[in-house]
Amino acid sequence: IVGTGLISLLSLSGGLFLFFRKQLGDKLSIFLMAFAAGALMGTAFLHLLPEAIEGIESRNAYLFILFGFGIFFVIENILHWHHSHRGDPSHSSLGTLTLLGDGFHNFLDGMIIAAVFFIDIRLGFATTLAVALHEIPQEVAEFGILTHAGFSRARALLWNFLSSSTVVLGGIVSFFLAGVIGQWITLFLLFAVGIFLYIAASDFVPEIRKEQSLPKSLGLLVTFAAGIFLMWSVLFLE
Repeated sequence: IVGTGLISLLSLSGGLFLFFRKQLGDKLSIFLMAFAAGALMGTAFLHLLPEAIEGIESRNAYLFILFGFGIFFVIENILHWHHSHRGDPSHSSLGTLTLLGDGFHNFLDGMIIAAVFFIDIRLGFATTLAVALHEIPQEVAEFGILTHAGFSRARALLWNFLSSSTVVLGGIVSFFLAGVIGQWITLFLLFAVGIFLYIAASDFVPEIRKEQSLPKSLGLLVTFAAGIFLMWSVLFLE
């Protein structure tokens, strides 16, 4: 609960930063994405997947990676399809759909964090760190979508925070379902791997690849590698 609560407050800081320093926030957001993408990849491959492999009894269990990946693919495609079939986004429900999609995403993040803490507290801290790192660029992006969809800056900040707070609810639900989740913890970890890989590979990496400046691209590559290195270094704390 403490971990998910801190993540919720951290996501608010991302919106506040853009609220007061929009130009600086726009410049830094791409580097935050690169660092978060590396951290998510590192957590998925260096922490969650090795832990899940120990409990895998059937190769079919790996389908849950695809299941986690596919869930977010469907959610984002619904959002994009709805947006492309509406008129002026300021008069559409784009903002509402974005909030619902992000709320569901954060809820699952909370469930994942609590479930991982059931296995090992150090692994829980590593997962919490990875989620926290991707929350800032994610919430900054959502703040921009909401203002583009017609929300005032103050209203966008409020709803952005409420949407991110579902991470706490997910943690609480997962905590009280510990007995059920404990029986399926391996599959839950694989599901989390799929989610983390989707966010990193489908949301963040494509944005990073749009950069055409060679020096900045190299800087983003180093930042991405730094995210992986951070999660690798956490292994020595486990």
